[in-house]
Amino acid sequence: MATLIDVASYSTSIKTEKMTINNNIDDKELHFPYLPNTEAERAEMLKEIGVKTFEELISHIPASVRAKPLDIQEGLSELELSAYMQKLAAKNKPASQQASFLGGGSYRRFVPAVVPAIISRSEFATAYTPYQPEVSQGSLQAIYEFQTAVCLITGMDVANASMYDGPTATAEAAMMAVRLANSPRKKVVLAAGVNPEHRMVTETYAKAFGIETIIAQDDIEKALDSDVACFVVQYPNYFGCIEELETIAAAVHKHGALLVVISDPISLGLLKAPGDLGADIVVGDAQSCGNFLSFGGPSAGYMACRKEFIRQLPGRLAGMTVDNRGQRAFTLTLQTREQHIRRAKATSNICTNQALNALAMLVYLTCMGPQGLRELADISLQRAHYLAEKLTAIDGVKLTFDQPFFNEFTLTMPAGVKVQEVLEELKGKGILGGIDLSNSNPELGQALLIAVTEMNAVAELDQFAEVLTETLTAKAVKKKVLTV
Repeated sequence: MATLIDVASYSTSIKTEKMTINNNIDDKELHFPYLPNTEAERAEMLKEIGVKTFEELISHIPASVRAKPLDIQEGLSELELSAYMQKLAAKNKPASQQASFLGGGSYRRFVPAVVPAIISRSEFATAYTPYQPEVSQGSLQAIYEFQTAVCLITGMDVANASMYDGPTATAEAAMMAVRLANSPRKKVVLAAGVNPEHRMVTETYAKAFGIETIIAQDDIEKALDSDVACFVVQYPNYFGCIEELETIAAAVHKHGALLVVISDPISLGLLKAPGDLGADIVVGDAQSCGNFLSFGGPSAGYMACRKEFIRQLPGRLAGMTVDNRGQRAFTLTLQTREQHIRRAKATSNICTNQALNALAMLVYLTCMGPQGLRELADISLQRAHYLAEKLTAIDGVKLTFDQPFFNEFTLTMPAGVKVQEVLEELKGKGILGGIDLSNSNPELGQALLIAVTEMNAVAELDQFAEVLTETLTAKAVKKKVLTV
């Protein structure tokens, strides 16, 4: 039975209880865990140095080159800071709360609960480079199985432990092709349909090595000659079109160059593997496989090649062997990086791999399985084509390219309509309508890149078509009124 307390007498007892309270503590003497030194400690150090103030200590530095004081408010308590950050976060409207059709290399796809559950385990989340195989068998096996999964989906012989991301994997592949050339070849040709981010990173790498980069337009034969080390193509390309890899491979190999293919791993659930179509090196980004958008990162890149090129593969490779007890064991097999061999002989200065993000891709692919990956890719393809049909039924809207596409496609807007204005209208209705290509690819005119994944329900596709129809109809009426 609960006991009632006489609040008045309880309050009185507190007042009369003997308590010792120190009211003489100077706030400046308190030691806060996030500040390394108190005012007293700083004063003691200045005295030992022989100056009275910090300003006197730096008096020999001209005022013109001194850092200006930061104009920031006073510090907050943890409670106040949490409330402040929540207030700021509330201003953001994440893609998960909108109908998102953004793509171009980063996609909103479903991440099964098993992925974060496994990669958040401390054995993986806090693991460092597995220099000592005897205590790193779990990490090494995960890397080995990631490499195996990459080989299976790309149709290649060998893969490395992962790269930083897709763009750096593309650049490293191009430099690898230059090293593999039998005779000095100082040109790298990239198809016009390669993602701009991949292209820019490759151009940056090439410039440092004194290698010329060329962008091939429609006729790739014109760009190929005996000085070309490799041809880089994306499959499907940045605009969503599925390139004819076999035809491209034949043309590239005729000139003695290598074919580097950038592939979307999800698309390989349906499309024929690049390795089966003549690719020499295959690269891509792991983001769409078990990795969240996370404001654009982090991610992991993957790289696979033919067996005869293994000695020039950058980064590190995990291999499987047998230990002195006859048991299966995993170890780092090849490490052609500048930390382990003479710098001049290193294939790259990449000194790590994105193990946790690569593990996410591995867990995702294992969870999906070949059949699950195929079904997922088919859903993306079917919904993308469904949306494309609905949007091109709108007066004046048409597909920019007359080529097969997977889950992304490019639309050209009606004459006089600006993509940026359309996207603003869509955003106001809770729809992230895609990527405006009018700035990055002005030759395409007012073009819009749209991506569709399993996260876009059919109701969202219908809503997109309805809102775009209303938006373009309103613009057409307004234009007609202004021209009358």
